Amino acid sequence: MEINIQLHNEFNVRQEYIDNIIGFLDSGCTVPFIARYRKEHHGTLDDQTIRLISERLNYLRNLEKRKTEISNSITEQGKMTPELEAAIAAATVLVELEDIYRPFKQKRRTRASIAKEKGLEPLAEFILEQSPSADPYTEAEKYIDTEKGVESADEAIAGACDIIAELVSDDAELRKRFRRQFNARGSVNVSGSEEKDPEGTYRNYYEFSEPVSKVAGHRTLAIDRGEREEKLKVSVTLPEGDAEKILLGAYKKNGSKCAELVENACTDSWKRLIYPSVEREIRSELTEKASESAIKVFSSNLRQLLMQPPVKDCITLGVDPGFRTGCKLAVVDGTGKVLDTGVAYITTNEKRKVEEGKQRIRQLLDKYNVTVIAIGNGTASRESEQIVSEIIKDINRKTSYMVVSEAGASVYSASKLAAEEFPDYDVSLRSAVSIARRLQDPLAELVKIDPKSIGVGQYQHDMPKARLDEALGGVVEDCVNSVGVDLNTASQSLLTYISGINSGVAKNIVAYREENGVFTDRKQLMKVPKLGAKAFEQCAGFLRVPMGKNPLDNTSVHPESYKAASELMSICGFTPADIGSEKMNGIADAAGKIGIEAISEKIGVGVPTVRDILKELAKPGRDPRDELPPPLLRSGDVMELKDLKPGMELMGTIRNITDFGCFVDCGVHEDGLVHISQICNRFIKHPLEAVKVGDVVKVWVLDVDMKRKRISLTMKQANAPKSLD
Repeated sequence: MEINIQLHNEFNVRQEYIDNIIGFLDSGCTVPFIARYRKEHHGTLDDQTIRLISERLNYLRNLEKRKTEISNSITEQGKMTPELEAAIAAATVLVELEDIYRPFKQKRRTRASIAKEKGLEPLAEFILEQSPSADPYTEAEKYIDTEKGVESADEAIAGACDIIAELVSDDAELRKRFRRQFNARGSVNVSGSEEKDPEGTYRNYYEFSEPVSKVAGHRTLAIDRGEREEKLKVSVTLPEGDAEKILLGAYKKNGSKCAELVENACTDSWKRLIYPSVEREIRSELTEKASESAIKVFSSNLRQLLMQPPVKDCITLGVDPGFRTGCKLAVVDGTGKVLDTGVAYITTNEKRKVEEGKQRIRQLLDKYNVTVIAIGNGTASRESEQIVSEIIKDINRKTSYMVVSEAGASVYSASKLAAEEFPDYDVSLRSAVSIARRLQDPLAELVKIDPKSIGVGQYQHDMPKARLDEALGGVVEDCVNSVGVDLNTASQSLLTYISGINSGVAKNIVAYREENGVFTDRKQLMKVPKLGAKAFEQCAGFLRVPMGKNPLDNTSVHPESYKAASELMSICGFTPADIGSEKMNGIADAAGKIGIEAISEKIGVGVPTVRDILKELAKPGRDPRDELPPPLLRSGDVMELKDLKPGMELMGTIRNITDFGCFVDCGVHEDGLVHISQICNRFIKHPLEAVKVGDVVKVWVLDVDMKRKRISLTMKQANAPKSLD
């Protein structure tokens, strides 16, 4: 229960709600299910908050488990004391807990353990006592023992000092003080040179120093990578004298002949044991914080990318650009079904091949009445875009195009999943299909790809794999369930992310569908092998059955609330037959006149559930992505980097967001950077406070670096240079 109270304090959420959430999680409920269908029990918290509570719960439970293991170990050694017991109970983070346990761990043989084997521990205690009348050398002579390897008083004192050094190093409170001191006054120092870094990748860090407390996460990750590549040297230091002041203040007593020996032992402990260890801890803590921040940004970017508005019901031509092997083409209908494929050599220097390729594209556009073209943004993208733009100008039908990120398309096209989905197509044609589909429905297509391969993060390959997978998997799960899926068309990949459904059950759903035909009722899910009552409870509300027997099956109303939904309609003067008709648009007004609270009490469900049912009845099968601004489709001339001039106004789409700014696709192949200071007029700590992936924004060119192919942009018109045009 103490963990429950701690979560209540940390998240500032009512204790009752915290207890309920933990109860639901422990009973096997998923985060999307709790967030959507148990709102009355947690105060309508969103899925992201509930997921954070779940993650924190796991951390605190693991911490408690480790406390028990450490307590048992110390007790078995017969060394447990009330003070130790209190210190273990009070530890709030794992590193503090491990500091307490350090003196009791089974260690490999050290200089101190060897000295203890020689019987020098009492001498170490004598020296550390620092009695005013004590003579360490006279006392040390008592410990000379050639059989034990102590040949002289100096050797005895040296061994005793090794014991003192390790004892000082194992002082949990002292280590805690040092960590605080490093965080308050320490500096990260980095050095490098062109000799070790000829590409100049890390030139900003050749002579770099910054307080530990102020190092930005993206700089930490850059420094870490540079060090791994042996192009940078990194250290964390304290101001001169800080370490000595802390150590000697804790252990040295003036006025004794032993004091100098204690001082030397403390200095040795600092240089040989404490500093290397605490420096690693500080570096690790910086990296962990930077990684968590990067994972948070990656997760936010991924969420925004997955939730981009689909381009629905459009016949689409997907173009996977290439030079030597030509541009792979795939036409898909409004449901994503492949209608035709081909290759067009429109990026070569041979005019005949280019004309033939253009003709092939025109044929596909005319034959299938293509209205939108999706062009991958990889190699030869700009050249392909130029030709596509020319073709669009020449035809008499309204057709537009969009350059889409093809990150992960090659990973998907070479996967086992793609081979099963398109056994008759080669890898490159599968990529073209994927590019077309990710414009039509980004969510449905991108769930087939490992989130790490989608390319909307920073330093994603440097992140802890398990933590990154957990975070990104949670994002995909939340997105898929917030949109819902068509039970009769959803792929196995998409179904796997539905609440309560694992890969085995998803496979069984597809197999059942293929064997028995389309689902006509949600209840039929109970006939799917290995999909039991608990799984049905968790998944049913997120699976839609369009044109089914029960119109409520095409809404996110959960089957457990069907009776309540019918009673609600009856109270408001509607029938199930009205679902999907314009008449049902007035149900919210009708309910408002009666009173939501009154209806809630009458039908026996909470107010949040009543509100959700009303939304679904008014717009059955609604897609939350439809409420967002549509993506930016182009049909005009294609510009090159050399065409850009300071002050030029452009429209673009935000493709990626990092700690230091956002990258905008303005249709010139290279994405431009809007630094965080150029995003808006108010102060923001992070770009995510003002923008998100997929936003269509107006920008002005600040500078163009042709050599490095970099574009600097601003979203603040007042900062834009006056255009020479």
